[in-house]
Amino acid sequence: MGCGLRASTESQSVKEKNFFWTRNWVIRRHCRVGWRMGFTAAVAAAVFVGAREYFELVRSHGITAGMTPPPRYVSRVCSVICALMPLVTLYRGQIDVSVTSAAFFVAMALLLQRGNPRFAQLSSTMFGLFYCGYLPCFGSAWPILLGGQAHWTVGLVATLISFSSIIAADTYAFLGGKAFGRTPLTTVSPKKTWEGTIVGLGGCIATSVVLSRIFCWPKSLLSAIAFGFLNFFGSVFGDLTESMIKRDAGVKDSGSLIPGHGGILDRVDSYMFTGALAYSFVKTFLPLYGV
Repeated sequence: MGCGLRASTESQSVKEKNFFWTRNWVIRRHCRVGWRMGFTAAVAAAVFVGAREYFELVRSHGITAGMTPPPRYVSRVCSVICALMPLVTLYRGQIDVSVTSAAFFVAMALLLQRGNPRFAQLSSTMFGLFYCGYLPCFGSAWPILLGGQAHWTVGLVATLISFSSIIAADTYAFLGGKAFGRTPLTTVSPKKTWEGTIVGLGGCIATSVVLSRIFCWPKSLLSAIAFGFLNFFGSVFGDLTESMIKRDAGVKDSGSLIPGHGGILDRVDSYMFTGALAYSFVKTFLPLYGV
């Protein structure tokens, strides 16, 4: 009887352990899926607004330079396509022929429109699909950076380090420029200086190294420094690209969505190219060299 009671108790204990293990697994899985879907939805919403702002800038350029801008219906369709691209990436796990197909149909719509189609319309529209649609797809690919649920944590850590490094770069560059700025960086953005850029680079790399020690990823110091440098390079390039678009359009801000801060493109310009560069670095460079 004692053996039967002991066996019953052990069986009950095993069932309880299995229940708690299953419950914890379900909770973790829902949390992972939830943050991934929420993050992608936020990216898609920002992409839609950013695409609308971009095509309004293109129309401003068309008016000021005498160029015929893309038709409004093409701009609206492209904005929707750009917003759908991150969602397609979330569903399929990769950026595939859907992007090429969308670009093809948009190009055909431009070429077959009434009147006199212009190459400037085609080139500005294709760049809009690339800039506002394709590049943000890497943001929605971060959660599945190395493939599969087991590696979602790596994508989350990489995202946190990348975003934090960019914020640090912008902050330190602003403070460094205020304190030591003397030499202009480029005529595209006259307020930026070499001194501020160097200080921003130091702050970006330092943030990447500190966070890599906290999260234990990437494991080597060299990888953390390289990751920080790449984030900084991408943020500066994205910032200058958006400044060039606004300068060509003859406007100060990309929009008026955020009072006192301009449009959505003014807020996310530093992240546009960083996602693609950092994704390629983590996906290709780290496994290749094992650092």
